[in-house]
This record gives sequence, structure tokens and C-alpha cells, in this order.
Amino acid sequence: MSKATYPLKLPASVKGAAARLARQDGVSLNQWIAAAVAEKVGSVETAAAFLRQRAGDAKPAGMLAFLEAAPDLPPDEADRLDEAG
Repeated sequence: MSKATYPLKLPASVKGAAARLARQDGVSLNQWIAAAVAEKVGSVETAAAFLRQRAGDAKPAGMLAFLEAAPDLPPDEADRLDEAG
């Protein structure tokens, strides 16, 4: 496995929390951050693959046609936003 170096600047509070969690896991901060990044990459790539699969060959024009066919009604009471948004 090849490795690349990347200077990482973290807010002190995030670095402190990561260091504490790394200690609890019994690993170095570098190892803990590498695992956390790998986990996030896997999560994002899995979600993207799932959405691509679900979309199939759908195109934006198909969604626009669906939206144009929808009735022009106000939202249900439970779906309304208050004035604050």
C-alpha cells in the first residue's frame, strides 16, 4: 500500500477529540484519522453508487414532466412551514 503525506490543519477542539478517541481505541492519532477518512470515503462512495443504481437511466427532463403533471395545490397542513421558516 502506498502512502501519501498531507498536512492537515484541524480546529484544536476537533484534534483534541480525535486524539482522545484514538487513545481510547489504542491507536495513533494518524491511524485514527486515516481510518475515519477511509470510513467517510466508503460511505460517500456507497451512497453515490446506490443513488446511481436507483436513478437508472432517468433524466432530469423526466422529473420535470412529472412535476409539471402534479396538481397545483397548497401543501398539507402538516407540511406547512411557520413564518420563521
